[in-house]
Amino acid sequence: MDAEQFREFGKAAVDYIADYYETIRDRPVLSNVEPGYLGDLLPKDPPQSGESWRDVLEDVDRIIMPGITHWHSPHFHAYYPTAQSFPSVVGELMSAGFGVVGLSWIASPAMTELEVVMMNWLGRMLGLPEQFLNCSEGPGGGVIQGSASESTYIGLLAAKDKKVRELMETNPSLTEAEIKGKLVAYSSDQSNSSVEKAGLLGSMKMRLLPTNSEGQLVGAALQKALDEDKRAGLIPCYVVANIGTTPTCAFDNLEELGPVCNKENIWLHIDAAYAGSAFICPEYRHLMKGAEMADSFNFNPHKWLLVNFDCSAMWVRDAKYLVEAFNVERIYLKDQHKGLAPEYRHWQIALGRRFRALKLWFVLRIYGVEGLQKHIRGQIALAEYLSDLVKSDNRFELCTCSMGLVTFRLKGEDSLTEKLLEDISKKKELFLVAGHMNHKLVVRYAICSRLTEKRDVDFSWRQIIETAEQIIPTPKKSLTKSDKQIHPVLNINCINPNLEKSK
Repeated sequence: MDAEQFREFGKAAVDYIADYYETIRDRPVLSNVEPGYLGDLLPKDPPQSGESWRDVLEDVDRIIMPGITHWHSPHFHAYYPTAQSFPSVVGELMSAGFGVVGLSWIASPAMTELEVVMMNWLGRMLGLPEQFLNCSEGPGGGVIQGSASESTYIGLLAAKDKKVRELMETNPSLTEAEIKGKLVAYSSDQSNSSVEKAGLLGSMKMRLLPTNSEGQLVGAALQKALDEDKRAGLIPCYVVANIGTTPTCAFDNLEELGPVCNKENIWLHIDAAYAGSAFICPEYRHLMKGAEMADSFNFNPHKWLLVNFDCSAMWVRDAKYLVEAFNVERIYLKDQHKGLAPEYRHWQIALGRRFRALKLWFVLRIYGVEGLQKHIRGQIALAEYLSDLVKSDNRFELCTCSMGLVTFRLKGEDSLTEKLLEDISKKKELFLVAGHMNHKLVVRYAICSRLTEKRDVDFSWRQIIETAEQIIPTPKKSLTKSDKQIHPVLNINCINPNLEKSK
């Protein structure tokens, strides 16, 4: 393919993507394909001769599109958001076009240096403690990882290496194997599965500790577990605090966990994968009070900050612990600029890395802080609007409303909520998943797509109550004007949440 053909193909592909987003609201959010569908549509062997890009693009529409789950549909409310925006797509295109691999500063200076600046921009947007920033006088700094899963794992490996070095220095009679076999990591029973997986990959026992009724891990629960393990001859090493848990977006108590970890000399990692984006809005920063006591902090711009996957921002209080854990030098990687700029290959697992800072730069410049704040606040307002709708129907129990996530259930046995989800999924017009809150099954409804509007939440609620009507019929009652109020953020009519209480 020559440059002229690339221009034609590229323009056609951009048109296809733009058309996709203009029609995405009208597409069923879930596909109708069955496992193995693609094998029957593709030939058994690759083509011997090259084909026309027009034929390839037609097959994207004919073969690939039917098997797509539309994550950016306004009717996708499962899991958590995966971010997308046109500036970010263009950033990905240019990154792929440049085709550089950032295995060292000299391999592509702009790649390293833009990442340094972008991590400073992000850190200041969130109001992170200065000690984490690349521009601070201390040894801290930020780096872009692929995912929060990687960041949690990297933090664990760094904590493990740090603990082994410290114990071998203070007690030379101990062997590395003896120490590693006794190390323990801790998190809450509400943490993401990637936290437990980090323990498996890092060969470290991971204890998932009980949380309070609000889904939070508190200092007393952590201290109790540490004392138990120390009495058993084990060595506490690593704690992962959740700032926005996966089931309900609950916030662990950093002001209690931080002092415990600092006193016990345990690495504290903060996983704020989803909710961390909200800290660009000053009114939510109180939720990360205590972050200054952490050793590492991570959130995903690719979840809620309109930057396409993958782009996970990680900061450390002292970068030397990453370098000591991951530094393997070879003569072909050396250059005369050592020490003048971070060599990010020592801050990650892989040797090579993509130019991810480029799409982050595009998004921050084109949206600006105010545009991103508007996006975050708008999605939180939509979640609050849905929570008002849930409270207006006495068949439902509102369980939580945190950031852009609402959890609710049908009152009664879990089987009723399970049936509700099952019947909604069969229609394939709305995508929701289940969770657990205080040992009860709940429906998780996340505001995910940047395209989601009030009309989409109304569409969801109609689907939910129509389905619920088949499970728990209830007499319909038309609302009077006095039953309505204006939502303070959305400036839209919503059901009065105090309606049921006033009856």
